[in-house]
Amino acid sequence: MCKDCGCSITANHHVHGHTHVDEFGREYTHVHDHDHEGGSHSHESGHHHHDHGHQHDHSHEHQDAHEQLHHNPQLNDAKTIEVITKILDKNDHEAAHNRAHFDDHGVLAVNLMSSPGSGKTTLLEKLAGTAPFRFGVIEGDLETNRDADRLKAKGIPACQIQTGSACHLDAFMVHKALHDLALDDLDVCFVENVGNLVCPASYDVGSHLNIVLVSVPEGNDKIAKYPVMFRAADLVLITKTDLLPYFDYDIESEKKEARRLKPNVDILEVNIHDDASIKRVADWIAFKREMR
Repeated sequence: MCKDCGCSITANHHVHGHTHVDEFGREYTHVHDHDHEGGSHSHESGHHHHDHGHQHDHSHEHQDAHEQLHHNPQLNDAKTIEVITKILDKNDHEAAHNRAHFDDHGVLAVNLMSSPGSGKTTLLEKLAGTAPFRFGVIEGDLETNRDADRLKAKGIPACQIQTGSACHLDAFMVHKALHDLALDDLDVCFVENVGNLVCPASYDVGSHLNIVLVSVPEGNDKIAKYPVMFRAADLVLITKTDLLPYFDYDIESEKKEARRLKPNVDILEVNIHDDASIKRVADWIAFKREMR
């Protein structure tokens, strides 16, 4: 998994980092990863950061990430925590800038997160014929432009980010993609994150809302196993409900689990073959947009 967020760091590794400033005043944080058993050394580039001068508050995602760092014995090393905290601080700063950029253009930004295959792209395709708002999409995948191409074929403005080895989008990637979308022509911008129920929850990309999808075929335990993700959700979509007759899936129990983690979370059931369920998602987003 990705070294940027620290999820590849184990007890057998020691990490330290330092920052360089180039002739343009841009900072580069480099993380050095030492494997104590194998004796190998790798040099990983960190995030490119530029200062826009916006103040920001720590996000809930950032706080959750700090909690994990301090309670995970494999990451409970002062230097490791210092480096990862610095990365998160820079990301939060850039996320605040992205959010301000969306605000300046009157655009509601929505972060879509889920496991791979839960139906994020298909949902967006269906919304194209239903949504009472204009929307574009920033797509995140490790490789290929397939999802962006699918959306463009439906007439949806889309920009593809290929993350390589990174298992999540971050605010810097989204910032770069924003230059390829005409925000003045949009009411809503979806950020379709990399399929992953872990790391995307800890990285604020500058969205106003988080929507998390979980599908019936994934089984009954995903919400309980990945609480950080579902605590970050403003809306949980339980997708592929047309498959309920074929799976031992207790949908009411899963709704209770989601509300145990976040009592005020909204939950909708989605059957991609049922236009009424797609319309309910579109109406929820439209309502949130009108309330801003």
